[in-house]
Amino acid sequence: MTTSTVSKLPDERTLVHRTRGSAHGPITRLVSPGDLGEVLKPFIFLDRFESPAGGRPPQFGMHPHSGIATLTYLIDGRVNYEDTSGAHGERGVLLTGGVEWMMAGGGVWHRGGPVNAERVLGFQLWVAMPPELELATAFSRYLDPADIPRAGPARVLLGSYGGQSSPITAPSEMTYLGVHLKAGEQWQFESPQGHTVVWAAIGEGSLSAPAELNTGELVVFDRNGADITFTALEDTSFVLGSAVPHPHEMHMGSYSVHTSNQALQLGEHGIRERAQLLRAQGRL
Repeated sequence: MTTSTVSKLPDERTLVHRTRGSAHGPITRLVSPGDLGEVLKPFIFLDRFESPAGGRPPQFGMHPHSGIATLTYLIDGRVNYEDTSGAHGERGVLLTGGVEWMMAGGGVWHRGGPVNAERVLGFQLWVAMPPELELATAFSRYLDPADIPRAGPARVLLGSYGGQSSPITAPSEMTYLGVHLKAGEQWQFESPQGHTVVWAAIGEGSLSAPAELNTGELVVFDRNGADITFTALEDTSFVLGSAVPHPHEMHMGSYSVHTSNQALQLGEHGIRERAQLLRAQGRL
């Protein structure tokens, strides 16, 4: 992953990192816990996934997590989902504009993939949990597009913004927005008090902030607290995260992130227990 430093005027937020990540077929890894995740925590992982109609679709086979929450935002397309949360698990179809929130807690497995050969575009985010939630009972919540509140062109996917609050309770002080701007449209992000972690990732299109940002890029802003003005150079969809910094260390397993080694061991034990149930049910 490559990053570079970009300068701006002193009274504006500076872009301190920009990257196109590492592409693996239809999936591009923009943030991992071992790189920018340390800078952006509680936002510790971000994948952008895209495939054209009839192209090679992204597939997320059955895999586990513990200690984090995942949020999948579907900008375009339809994907199915299945997880092991709750008494009988959850399964269904996520529609264009929909959100999947899965709190892994002490261990959960899930999978998903496109329903058909239509175009698919979206992001999957991992959020680090505070100690009191990292081993909680796993649960998931799925939001249809109509269930997601809007503050102007911004859809409030997680947390609160512009007087609107997501139905999903954020695990700490954070906001995650899906923003859609028409060519020439301008939008100002007013940074919430204390949210010094701010980044944006472009799903499609191009805009200025005021540096030009294009499809597939992720940028990290400095921590001076200033507002940010985005101007769409063409029709553009992007996600933006802001938060109070996560104060805890990250202890990482293959699919798990916890605040201590002891919690990591407990989370991975929970993953193994659920794997045994899945094998007994013929689902793994």
